[in-house]
Amino acid sequence: MRIGELAEATGTTPRALRHYEQAGLITSSRAANGYRAYDPGTAVRVRNIRRLLRAGLTLDDVRVFLPCLDGDVTAGPASTRALEVARERLAVLDARIAAQTEIRDRLATALRAAGDELP
Repeated sequence: MRIGELAEATGTTPRALRHYEQAGLITSSRAANGYRAYDPGTAVRVRNIRRLLRAGLTLDDVRVFLPCLDGDVTAGPASTRALEVARERLAVLDARIAAQTEIRDRLATALRAAGDELP
């Protein structure tokens, strides 16, 4: 399977696939013409990577899941390390949300002080 076919089959872009490969999450071989060639099973792995990224994990976080990326990552019980990664990522997101909320509140206060009516 060539990179364009894999991208179409997984709803991603060739650029993202090259990024996943550079990160060590997927592999390819090279055809005689130099094009990347992927095993058809790589589509399952890419869909799982995208699922984990949409859940808020980073590519570094996804590495923890390498042993189960070729199957249904949601089917089995989560490993202790996977739960740790998820908790760590949640803490990071909570901290970012708190920081953004604080900034928003300061801006809203400044606008009110300037006589601006907020919706």
